Amino acid sequence: MLRWAWAQLTSMRTALFLLLMLAVAAVPGSLFPQRPANPSIVTQYIKDHPDYGKLLDTLQLYDVYSSAWFSAIYILLFISLIGCVVPRAIAHYKAMRSQPPRTPARLSRLPEYGTLVIPADAGIPASLAITEAAGLLKKRGYRVDVRDRDGARPSLGAERGFLREVGNLLFHTSLIGVLVSVAIGGLFGYSGQRILVEGDTFVNTLVGYDQFTPGTNFQSGQLQPYSVQLDKFQVTFDRESKGKFGQPIDFKADVTTKETPDAPAKKEVLKVNDPLSLGGTSMYLTGNGYAPIVTIRDAAGNVAMQGPVVAKLQGDNYYSSVVIKVPDAKPDQLAFAGFFLPTAFVTDQGVSFSGDPELINPQLTLNSYFGDLGLNDGAPQNVFELDVKKLTPLNARNLETKGIVLTPGTTQTLPDGKGSISFDGVKRYVGVDIHHNPGQLYALIFALLAVAGLVTSLYVNRRRVWVRTGTHADGRTMVEYGLLARGEDHRLAGEAARIRALLADEWELLDPGTGAPGTGAGAGASGAGSATGSQSAPSGKTDNDRAAADVPGASRDQTSPDHPATDFIPSSAGSPESKKDQ
Repeated sequence: MLRWAWAQLTSMRTALFLLLMLAVAAVPGSLFPQRPANPSIVTQYIKDHPDYGKLLDTLQLYDVYSSAWFSAIYILLFISLIGCVVPRAIAHYKAMRSQPPRTPARLSRLPEYGTLVIPADAGIPASLAITEAAGLLKKRGYRVDVRDRDGARPSLGAERGFLREVGNLLFHTSLIGVLVSVAIGGLFGYSGQRILVEGDTFVNTLVGYDQFTPGTNFQSGQLQPYSVQLDKFQVTFDRESKGKFGQPIDFKADVTTKETPDAPAKKEVLKVNDPLSLGGTSMYLTGNGYAPIVTIRDAAGNVAMQGPVVAKLQGDNYYSSVVIKVPDAKPDQLAFAGFFLPTAFVTDQGVSFSGDPELINPQLTLNSYFGDLGLNDGAPQNVFELDVKKLTPLNARNLETKGIVLTPGTTQTLPDGKGSISFDGVKRYVGVDIHHNPGQLYALIFALLAVAGLVTSLYVNRRRVWVRTGTHADGRTMVEYGLLARGEDHRLAGEAARIRALLADEWELLDPGTGAPGTGAGAGASGAGSATGSQSAPSGKTDNDRAAADVPGASRDQTSPDHPATDFIPSSAGSPESKKDQ
């Protein structure tokens, strides 16, 4: 039973089935939120779907790629591929070291068959003819074994195309390498995101990330404490095209980096699709926007908050939303929500909008609130969202106090003596993604090797050639040859034609109709499976078409003195008897 189970597991059919199962098993990872990516979304999803949310959690559908059932498929596929590749590699190694198969008794049964006659006055005996044929086949890349060289009917067996199976093995071995590389990346890799405002510095430590996703076996000691400071961020906008006027066409972040705390500072440029490589990680530029600088004072006049606030892009021309939470304000916590407009315009209905992405007329439009922000209980909140259900509004368009409209350098006092807010200026910010995947390079290498192996297995053909010679009673040397492919080979007929042409050129056999050497496409065999066409191709003498009948012992059961070779050598390719012999 164990042997049977192992044979089933290591069959190619099982490997393909497991590969299909792995693809299907990955689908739930796209349908349901995943806990490693965002735990809070998973928690909210379970609350929103109380009827089946917990059941999905029990089935590990929120942790698909680390679930027991997904890992089981992954490991079984890994074992199956190894069980397929290792025995095949051993068998192929033995085949490469073994001699080509013995010469068939009747070459005329092969899909491609032909005969040649060397005149007696050429002085080429059967032993020399087989030696010269062996040399020609070796030059074409065949592995040749000559049999009974000094006998009455010497022959040879030749074989080539071992790279086909090598490519096949390379393809499957590379798949194993890709699986291992992906596993290494999932175990020891990590990724994170960080927003950097001009002048800010990011240090590669856990507390330096805004969001961090570790691998299964991640250790904090893997983080190399390099630093990146955003000096200046520049955006080039289209100012010439009418259809795309104002669209960004180039982004450039000037940064100062240090590989280690004691390393010298280095000026570098971070651009889209041109990441920085630091401490074994790759840093990508993924987003940008504006960060208004504000100063907020509480009711006592103390500065409760001061600095840039990241504005989240919402529409065209860098129309952005702004949320400001001030938990340190006394006696009541303060909050602001509104919009930032780089170039503010106002419609006839009094609605503000951004007319240009550049900082031409920046404006900050806010509503203000006071109350408990819910931050003291430690529950995580989205910094770009504000829940106003438990807050009391101070400023809003639908209140007598109206909304807050600020331009750089202006200040507005909050109602009821709650404090004030000042708009001090604007900076730019960038969003960066940081990835560390130790298996990424190896996955690429193995993927390229898999493609190379697949192409090799598709375009290289495994072929076998046999040649037999003999001496007629009148001194002529009779030659017959046959070709057989392992698997489908639509180019086998062309190979037979080229081999015939090489043999005819080597022995200076002429086309009886033209007197030219028997070379070229017309000198070869006909289509695959046509033994008679191959036999009747031109050679040095008109009696080449009777060669098989004249070779001592060749197809005696099919010949008679009254019938030429073209009559007794039928096309047998594809017949049951032919397949049995092959």
